[in-house]
Amino acid sequence: MKHGYENRQIVVVGAGRSGRALSRYFCSRGAQVVLSDRRRREQIDTLDESGLDGVRFDLGGHDSELLKAADLVVISPGVPSDLPVLQQARAAGVPVVGEVEIAWRDLDAPLVGITGTNGKSTTTALCGEMFRRAGCRTFVGGNLGTPLIEAVAGDDWQYLVVELSSFQLETIADFRPRYGMLLNLSADHLDRYADMDAYLRAKLRLFENQRSEDVAILNADDPLVREIAADLPGRRVLFSSERRLSEGICREGKEIVWRWQGGEQRFAINQLRLRGDHNLENVMAALLPPLLEGCDPQLIWQAACEFSGLPHRMQQVRMLGGVDWINDSKGTNVGSVLKSLAGLDAPVTLIAGGRDKGGDFRQLASLVREKVGHLLLIGEAAARIAEELEGCSEIELCPGLDVAVDRARAVTAEGGTVLLSPGCSSFDMFADFEQRGDCFIRLVNALTENEEP
Repeated sequence: MKHGYENRQIVVVGAGRSGRALSRYFCSRGAQVVLSDRRRREQIDTLDESGLDGVRFDLGGHDSELLKAADLVVISPGVPSDLPVLQQARAAGVPVVGEVEIAWRDLDAPLVGITGTNGKSTTTALCGEMFRRAGCRTFVGGNLGTPLIEAVAGDDWQYLVVELSSFQLETIADFRPRYGMLLNLSADHLDRYADMDAYLRAKLRLFENQRSEDVAILNADDPLVREIAADLPGRRVLFSSERRLSEGICREGKEIVWRWQGGEQRFAINQLRLRGDHNLENVMAALLPPLLEGCDPQLIWQAACEFSGLPHRMQQVRMLGGVDWINDSKGTNVGSVLKSLAGLDAPVTLIAGGRDKGGDFRQLASLVREKVGHLLLIGEAAARIAEELEGCSEIELCPGLDVAVDRARAVTAEGGTVLLSPGCSSFDMFADFEQRGDCFIRLVNALTENEEP
């Protein structure tokens, strides 16, 4: 144990998986723990009290007096850091940090921190697979799957590969990744942030504690990344799919080329199972930490070639009547829809909509006009999307995903593609993007081969 939590009064805010893991962690170190959640006990389906012996509960709202009297408040990734009770605790002099900060303080292995608007999960999973293929004991998690705090009780890790959301980065203090990776930037979560600058500032915190010996991995093709990451403390290593790099990793014709300290490695792009320009960027970014750590290039390339992607990200559901049905439920912002549409040939029937995150759908106008024959809109954002894309395509508002799937079957001709890429969050109709994607898959698989459109 590196930090003295014994007998300290610690309030953990948020009773999800990360919050419960944090509570167990602090209990194991002798702290007096309160687990606080705005929901009542009966509203928390996943609240399993096993392993939480000794934890007190503060449910159905947050007791501000408890937080103000604590020695430390730790918040789970999904909890907004600007809650009034958290602001009151800070005003009372109580440190308020996030789960990632607490976990990092207790871990020794080099950490690869991966953020960006799109591609985080794929790049994180892929980078982890590469380290594992090279024979390294590697933890993979963070915003993707397993909370980082669970790594503390795990194996003697050689590497930690961690997806980080802007929400998680808001609540760091001393967190310092050896590799900080910024994949791309576009408008997202503007329902939570005051403006785009606030979102960018949260992303940029990834690098604030890096030193000259650390590495900032950056997308050389993204103008926003170039602009905000112009002056970082760590060594910059770039990836690019648009231009030749004398040092770094880039696409040159049908190859990925890695140049570093006078050496060169080439990898054939047609060996990859992943498709699309955005995935090529993900592969290049994921290759960088293992390459810089001296892992065998051929071994990690094998891992890249065998990786077929994560569910709900440009996932082919089936071919039916000559129509390709694709589930991209993880496409929860406008930038993601842009990249997904760009990789498809016309005609596309696009199913979009859900809970509005404040994105500018007018950015889709050109691609929708070029590729989308029918735009089927669902959820709370449907009317706004229809207004912003009026005249770009045939537009229909559908009362639910089931109706949208039926309409897509009816209007999409042989040779076309039906793409679910909502550009919105799922929370108006589903528990999360995974449930939305699973629902889409179920509806598509229920369509019969001989059904008349």
